[in-house]
Amino acid sequence: MSVIVEALSPIKKKLSLEIAAEVVDAELGNAYKKIAKTADIKGFRKGKVPRKILEQHYGPRAQYDAAGSLINNSLYKALLDNKIEPVSQPEVTESGTVEASKPFRYEAVVDVRPEITAKDYTQLKLKKEKFYFDENVVDQQLEQMANSRSKLEVTSRKKTRDGDTVVIDFEGFIDNTPFENGAAKDFELALGSNSFIPGFEAQLVGMKREQEKEVEVTFPEGYGSKDLAGKPAVFKVLVKEIKEKKVPEIDDALAKELDAANLEELRERIKENSIAGEKQRIDEQLQEDLMVALIENNPFDIPEGMIENQLHHLKDSFTQKLKAQGMSLEMLGMNDESFAKTYRDVAVQKVKGELVLDAIAGQEEIVVDGSEIEQKMEEFADNSEVPLDQVKKYFENESTLAGLKGQILQEKVTKYLLDQAVITEVEPQQPEEQDADNNETEES
Repeated sequence: MSVIVEALSPIKKKLSLEIAAEVVDAELGNAYKKIAKTADIKGFRKGKVPRKILEQHYGPRAQYDAAGSLINNSLYKALLDNKIEPVSQPEVTESGTVEASKPFRYEAVVDVRPEITAKDYTQLKLKKEKFYFDENVVDQQLEQMANSRSKLEVTSRKKTRDGDTVVIDFEGFIDNTPFENGAAKDFELALGSNSFIPGFEAQLVGMKREQEKEVEVTFPEGYGSKDLAGKPAVFKVLVKEIKEKKVPEIDDALAKELDAANLEELRERIKENSIAGEKQRIDEQLQEDLMVALIENNPFDIPEGMIENQLHHLKDSFTQKLKAQGMSLEMLGMNDESFAKTYRDVAVQKVKGELVLDAIAGQEEIVVDGSEIEQKMEEFADNSEVPLDQVKKYFENESTLAGLKGQILQEKVTKYLLDQAVITEVEPQQPEEQDADNNETEES
């Protein structure tokens, strides 16, 4: 077998392969032997059909099968022999015809990881937000915790008000005709939740228990049912019950429900977690700015296969997080295509960032040793409260261990770059300033 490798671009190579005639003959022979086992030709027993007869009846099939085997047996060997690591499935772009006693030629194109020599990665000028802690955050989180434990209770009030949950019967009509799925009984609706047709909930505020009312609304143009979209409708509504939200007091009793000895301990825990979270946010933003600067200083193309692989990984991770919350992509109105479109830029930046960090690691001879792997496994065990031996067993898999090493290496390179960078502390942006920056980005 002869192989000619041609670089079409920094991320794409073409392989032109020629397979010797004797190898072609052997593969054709194998193809005909397989066909002979099941060939059904009048006058011959299965497995006993002469080669010439098989050629007459099954020639194209044998040639097709032989070509497939020849490509499968030669392409990956050619990649290994020439030390080419594909980042996606190679594509056969041209293929000759398999003929007895003649060489077989074909061409394949493969995406490869770009070879990068990183530059301008030291003394990067970065801005880091100053850390401030607002004590009001503790009060806000306590209120959220209390609200999350609120209960609905039937109220003695006769009239509904915004924020109440009402139990209603309703039936919808368009042109005085009931429409499909437009009625329900004992339906619970939180007024002010904006979970129903626009304008519906507001018209229930101020109604009395056992009062009936006709509510006039118009379905939005983009409504899910085309038969209803944009049409005016009338709902006959009966308010059967009024419930109001009872929020527990923020006191020691609430703290004990949240596994704290008392309110003071709960406040301190919230404060510690909030401080840690805010510092982490600032650090992550600094790292993100670092990656943006690195990528701007080192422009290069990446193969589509690497982007698709990253998108697949992002989608799997995102789907798992949604699943843990009892949600799905479909519930967010997304599918594989819309997810890929939404997160493509994220995937591109992530792939480019990882490639630049790997290049810097090589240039600066930054490596990962066994003690660092052991330490990271211990951190995983502590954070997840899983026995260390189980964590180690999980990382016995070659692929997962490689992923762990890659994570540690990127963390080390990131630390090296931040230690080298010129970092200026700046005041936090106010919300209106952030909005202005976002608008400028969108307009540009």
